[in-house]
Amino acid sequence: MNRIIRSVSAEWRKVRATKLWWVLAIVLAGYSALMAGAFAFMFSAVGDAMSSAGGDQAAGFAPPAQEIAELVYSGVSTFGYVIPLIFGALMATGELRHRTLGLAFTLEPRRGIVLLGKVKVLLGVGLLLGIAGVIGAVAAGGGLLAATGGDPMLGSGDTWALLARVIVAIGIWAVIGFGVGLLVGNQAFAIVIVLVFTQFLEPVLRMAAGFWDWSAQIAKFLPGAASDAFVGASVMTSMSAIDPSAPAGAQPLGIWGGLAVLLAYGIVAVLLGWLTRWRKDVV
Repeated sequence: MNRIIRSVSAEWRKVRATKLWWVLAIVLAGYSALMAGAFAFMFSAVGDAMSSAGGDQAAGFAPPAQEIAELVYSGVSTFGYVIPLIFGALMATGELRHRTLGLAFTLEPRRGIVLLGKVKVLLGVGLLLGIAGVIGAVAAGGGLLAATGGDPMLGSGDTWALLARVIVAIGIWAVIGFGVGLLVGNQAFAIVIVLVFTQFLEPVLRMAAGFWDWSAQIAKFLPGAASDAFVGASVMTSMSAIDPSAPAGAQPLGIWGGLAVLLAYGIVAVLLGWLTRWRKDVV
C-alpha cells in the first residue's frame, strides 16, 4: 500500500510540474461553455419559433425542460471528450519521448505499481477536467436557458446525476488516452490519431451506421457512443432515439451498458500499452 501511495504522489508531482492540466481544464471549460451556450440558444430559438407558429398547440411538441437541459449539459462529454483523450495521450508519449520512465522504474522496480499510480492520477485529473467542463456548461448553458425563459433544471436530481456521469466519463477518457498514447508511442502521431478519430471518423461512422440495423448494432459499441449512453443524453443520439423508423440497434446501450463498454475500452487500451511498451527495456 505504501508503494502505491508513493507512486501516486510521484505521478501527481509530475502532473503539477507542468501547466498542461490546468491549461486544458480552461480550454475544456471554454469549449463546453461555447457548445452549451450554442445549444441553449438553439433550443430557445426553436421553442420561440414553434410557439409563434402554432401557439399553445405547438407547445405540446416541444421537448420537456429536463430533456433540453440534459442535451445542453451533455455536450461536455459528447464533444469535449477529445480534451482528456489528448491529455492522457500526452502523458504517455511525454514519458516515452523524454525517457523519464527509466528514473521512475529505478525508484520503483515494480512496473505494475508505477502503472497503477499513473492510471489513478490520470483518472483523478480527468475528473478535475470534467468538473471544469461542467462548470463551463452550466454557467453558459444554464445561464442562457434561464435568461431566455427556459428552466436550467438545476433543482432536479436527474440533472445533477447526469452531470456526475459526465465528470466520470471525462475521467475514463483520460485513462483511455493514456493507453492510446502507449500504443502509438509518437507524440505528434498520437495527437493526429485522436483528432481524426474524434472529430471526423467516429461521427461519420455513427451517422452512416444509422441507416442499417446491422451497422447500428455495431456502431453503438463505438467508444463515443458508449460514452453518450453512459451519460444518458446526447445530441448525437437524441434524433435516432425519438425516430420510430430508426433501426432498433441504433438505440443506445443504456447507462450501465455504456459504462461497461467505456471501462472495457480503458482497460484494454492500458493492458495493450502494458504489453507492447511498458514491459520493454527503457533507456
